[in-house]
Amino acid sequence: MAMVASRAGVSGQTVSRVVNDSPRVDPTTRARVEQAMAELGYRPHRAARALRTGRSLTLGIVATTLATTGNSRMLQATAEAAAQRGYALTVVTAADGIGEAFARLRDQGVDGAVVLNEASALTHAADQLEGLRLVVVDAAADSGLRTVCSDHAGGAMAATRHLLDRGHRTIHHVAGPVDSFAAAERERGWREALHAAGADVPEVVRGDWSAASGHDAAARLSGATAVFAANDQMALGVLRTLAERGDRVPEDTEVIGFDDVPEAADYLPPLTTVRQDFTALAEAAVTALVADPPTPLGDEATVIPTRLILRASSPE
Repeated sequence: MAMVASRAGVSGQTVSRVVNDSPRVDPTTRARVEQAMAELGYRPHRAARALRTGRSLTLGIVATTLATTGNSRMLQATAEAAAQRGYALTVVTAADGIGEAFARLRDQGVDGAVVLNEASALTHAADQLEGLRLVVVDAAADSGLRTVCSDHAGGAMAATRHLLDRGHRTIHHVAGPVDSFAAAERERGWREALHAAGADVPEVVRGDWSAASGHDAAARLSGATAVFAANDQMALGVLRTLAERGDRVPEDTEVIGFDDVPEAADYLPPLTTVRQDFTALAEAAVTALVADPPTPLGDEATVIPTRLILRASSPE
């Protein structure tokens, strides 16, 4: 640390502040210290920092499953956001109940935890354990928890309006699981867009986020000329059903998904979808977890914008 301070032309205390991510460092000075650290190959000692700060420098992540694309991408983005701040990440599932998952994390001494999607639906303010800071991804703003979420409803509205503007009389919806906040918000956005346009609101068909469930759900649709699926994997299943029927996309039926998975541009045809910014979600969640003093609890969620990405399955 003394060598870094000498090379950067600053005090040892300034280097310490940079290492501990203190906001009390001028950006130009921070950049100079970080450059000196890189040139000298200096890396903070995690165990020593933990002893000095009283923090484990480990964050937890709680999920019911990592099989869904959204959860796996959030895991990756959260791990990267944590690593940039010098934190490791440990993963637990809620298979034995959300309370047990939180207890395991507290026993491991993590500094905080990010709770994902369906696990968020199981989390209530009363479940918070003393000493365990939580940030919940995709939960209602009035839950009494620190919450970050994508603008699911806004993205669904944009997708539905686009299809209506393409001349369709109504839009059918393949919804996600009934216990998912994200699925409920996407369904709400779809309904509100149809109501605002004075269009009929068809009965939803529901899947479980998997491509197979999208395939089965689409088989129950009759006379649909436009389908909005609540995620890209179910949209893939919809495309398969339409191909098996001999329906052309987009000539006979247009399809839009949600998430913009990396493979969406390689679907046949390339999939129009709503893009979630998983990096921004993870950054917001980790920032709230490691903030000192803690980000206060409140009735407002941090909402990350979504964006409609137009491709061949529902073009401009």
